[in-house]
Amino acid sequence: MIPRPRPGPYRALPPAVLTLLIVNLLMFGLQAQAPALVLDFALWPLGSVPGPGGEPVGFALWQLVSYSFLHGSLTHLFFNLFALWMFGVQIEVVWGTRAFVFYYINCVIGAALVQLVVIASQGTFYPTIGASGGVFGVLLAFGLMFPNRPIMLLFPPIPMKAKYFVLLYGVLELTLGVSGAQSQVAHFAHLGGMLFGFLLIRYWLGRFPFSRAGS
Repeated sequence: MIPRPRPGPYRALPPAVLTLLIVNLLMFGLQAQAPALVLDFALWPLGSVPGPGGEPVGFALWQLVSYSFLHGSLTHLFFNLFALWMFGVQIEVVWGTRAFVFYYINCVIGAALVQLVVIASQGTFYPTIGASGGVFGVLLAFGLMFPNRPIMLLFPPIPMKAKYFVLLYGVLELTLGVSGAQSQVAHFAHLGGMLFGFLLIRYWLGRFPFSRAGS
């Protein structure tokens, strides 16, 4: 079942969230100094093509995680880290650091796998970067753990229960992904993070499609 450690002193920045914030900020600064990091650490499709210097550019196993520490702009970075702080802190406090880290990495990898399938089906070749797959998985966990917790929207500035906020975001991402709107955004990767997060939570609970005898 989902880990529920004994409540301890509340921490505004528990260790996993704090580490993720720091690493993402450091990587963004390093990326600004060495843009070529994208060639090795972004998520590239299967296969390879010649890079800017003639070197082959393509998929490598570590990219399933490393892509999540790169961002395309300061705005991209800010919104991902803001959401990670806003929703991730309470999930880590409730689940504990080990379970939170495992869950986050599961969502990051799941988002990458879905994105690889989508890119292959499109027959295109472009890199994917950003922590959004993990962040959307954390958002889903927050909606499931605190379904009636009110969240204040920015546009429009009205409160909404977490469960409806997550549902709205999921439907929006699916609509944008299917319609092809905002093609520069990896909508299906976001949905992949939510899907793999949902499946892991179902596994922890011993429910379909991962039911366990006696659970």
